[in-house]
Amino acid sequence: MEQEQSKIIVESGMDVTIVTFTEERIVDEEQIRELKKSFEPIIEKNQDKELILNFVNVKFMTSALLGLLVRLHKNVCELGGRLRLSNLDSNLRKVFEITQLTKVFKIT
Repeated sequence: MEQEQSKIIVESGMDVTIVTFTEERIVDEEQIRELKKSFEPIIEKNQDKELILNFVNVKFMTSALLGLLVRLHKNVCELGGRLRLSNLDSNLRKVFEITQLTKVFKIT
């Protein structure tokens, strides 16, 4: 099942939900608020499954998105799920390394 919500595409399977960001730049507060709102029902439905955030299209993001990702990780873990980030651009991966978020997130 595939559905589009704001700036993401959600694909749900038996044991995994994949969320693909569709925008190249995630930079303003309105985008972050929309994403936060879009993720609430996804996390609730996901419960004890794996949630994969696919960054294949993202080339630039602000620190506000990092904050949202940390909150998402906490919420997913509290519900018994697992969160994984995939397809990070090399520059984005460096941001995660510099901020030591590679210790928080499983990145593939």
